Amino acid sequence: MPWIACELHSHTYHSDGRQTLKELANGAKALGFECFALTDHNTMTGLNDKEAVEQETGISIISGMEWTTFYGHMVTIGLTDFVDWRPAGPGDIHKGIDEVHSSGGIVGMAHPFRIGSPICTGCFWEFKIENWNDIDYIEVWSGTFPSIKTDNDRAYRLWTDKLNEGYRIAATSGRDWHAQEQTDDPVSVTYLNIDEGEGTVTSRTVHALAAGKASVTMGPLVTLEILSDTSLYGIGDCIPENDRSNTYKAHVSIDFHLRKGIWEFPEPNYTLILIGNTGILSEQLVTLDQPNYVFEIPGDQFLWIRAELKGTVRGVRTLIAFTNAIYLNR
Repeated sequence: MPWIACELHSHTYHSDGRQTLKELANGAKALGFECFALTDHNTMTGLNDKEAVEQETGISIISGMEWTTFYGHMVTIGLTDFVDWRPAGPGDIHKGIDEVHSSGGIVGMAHPFRIGSPICTGCFWEFKIENWNDIDYIEVWSGTFPSIKTDNDRAYRLWTDKLNEGYRIAATSGRDWHAQEQTDDPVSVTYLNIDEGEGTVTSRTVHALAAGKASVTMGPLVTLEILSDTSLYGIGDCIPENDRSNTYKAHVSIDFHLRKGIWEFPEPNYTLILIGNTGILSEQLVTLDQPNYVFEIPGDQFLWIRAELKGTVRGVRTLIAFTNAIYLNR
């Protein structure tokens, strides 16, 4: 299955953006994206020209909408019909989530720890979540150069905490893209591992994201597989109880060539980390001429495992890329 580069949070002038859908599509294509989700605030009218823009630009557009309320922003992706956001109150967001799910869409918490009202109305998440199984993903990286922002660090820790509690929630990035403004900041990408079978790009993308088959990066694509005695498992997979092993082998691949020429980190001094619910399992220096790494990990200690790539960007030692998790069924 191919990994495709996606931008999952964007706006046009149909809400508070300053760009047409065609301008957004051309901008996304120039940055090496293969698809993007249009998530205008509380409206889907920006998708009216979707098919024409897709044909003209050759980039796939995922239907979406950002529920923008006083109590939080929730991105809905994969809907073809409008699901009304207005009844959602601080204590009953699950009713809205159920409607989105029953209509074939998925939901994500957008920038949950961004500063809220009155600076950014409702940007800080205040909805009460009764069941975290209802949340499909958390936007843990928001904006450009996302890894150095403190609100994103809080979102990343929230995601990790929920993994430790046994929930299977995906993590994504989203630029929250409003205008075709030039930036020298690193731009993050959510790569999704989509099926090559039947169905629209939107439906296959939604299926991949709902399954947690995602890897997020400001530079190279990092992928993770775990080999048991009998089977191979990829990002988003869950190792079943009948395939327990005393040890597993974790295979990490780093592709430095995707979107080549669009990003560059001089002297990044990469470090590859394998981490799970028990903490850091292994750590290794990365060289550009070695794309593949193998780690042996114990089979009786982890609930989940992900790979992280750290390095130096603009003099800052920071997280550059991370995979979503592989889980052990307990």
